[in-house]
Amino acid sequence: MKQGGSPPTGKWAGSPLGGVEAPDPIYLPDPTLRFLATASRFESLAKGHPMAEWLRFIAAVSRAQHAAATSLTLAVPLAQTDLEQAVENRKPPLAPTEQLDPAWRDGLAIMLDSLDHNVTPDGSARAIDELRRNDASAIEAIAHDFLCETIDSREAVAAFYVAAALQVYFTLMAGSLRAKVLRLLPERGLCPCCGSTPVSGIITASGKTPGTRYLYCSLCSTAWNHVRAVCITCASTGALSLRGIEGDSGAVKAEVCDDCHTYAKMLYQSKDLKVDPFADDLASLGLDMMVSDAGWARHAPNPLLLAR
Repeated sequence: MKQGGSPPTGKWAGSPLGGVEAPDPIYLPDPTLRFLATASRFESLAKGHPMAEWLRFIAAVSRAQHAAATSLTLAVPLAQTDLEQAVENRKPPLAPTEQLDPAWRDGLAIMLDSLDHNVTPDGSARAIDELRRNDASAIEAIAHDFLCETIDSREAVAAFYVAAALQVYFTLMAGSLRAKVLRLLPERGLCPCCGSTPVSGIITASGKTPGTRYLYCSLCSTAWNHVRAVCITCASTGALSLRGIEGDSGAVKAEVCDDCHTYAKMLYQSKDLKVDPFADDLASLGLDMMVSDAGWARHAPNPLLLAR
């Protein structure tokens, strides 16, 4: 998706992080920038971080995702009639199904071959070898379990890499669409492209409409506008507040709702122009623990944590 040193200016059709002139409803990802920029941000955040080793590992995974995203060609693009029908019915056109383009597994193979194994944690090498030996049906079964959020603990490590490959696949699919054709869903807290939950939100700091909120899809990397002061889980407007860690930059906050007792991460560009919805979420797990201990449940999991 984006930053590593500066906000991207590629696709993401106008780039909400680079400043927008109007709160356009949907921004699509640029697969050639998304994972590389996130990797750079992870590497920057790892410096002096208590989880530095793990963040560098996720940076390596992000770079392997970039290699897959820039090498993989999808053989079966979304048919125009299917796209139009989904949009007309206010459904996400890329909603995960059991009929994934088999090319996503090629992306998994590219990603595994590109991964810097010098930074992989214990147990990963064995899981990678097993993935390489597995037949297509076994890998598709792991993908199905991940998409249905029914991962078994015995397949958790393998599912981590499958989840990362599926992010590449769905980001490529989303990047092939045109934002002007899409519409926001009635369930505004869900991605208009694939129907997945957001990993976090960013409050913009530049353009003609600073202060606009965009949510970022945890699966296909699409960004979409969501009005502020409204809970993204239950749409409540009267029970929201922000929680943060005292003494930090203030760039990452947890928006908590006392009606549904959930929270979601919000990143503030005004505090740090380089915030990345994927990297900054995983680098602020201390905030998750603090808010969870206080009684709020996360709106939705980060896919790379769900599959860990």
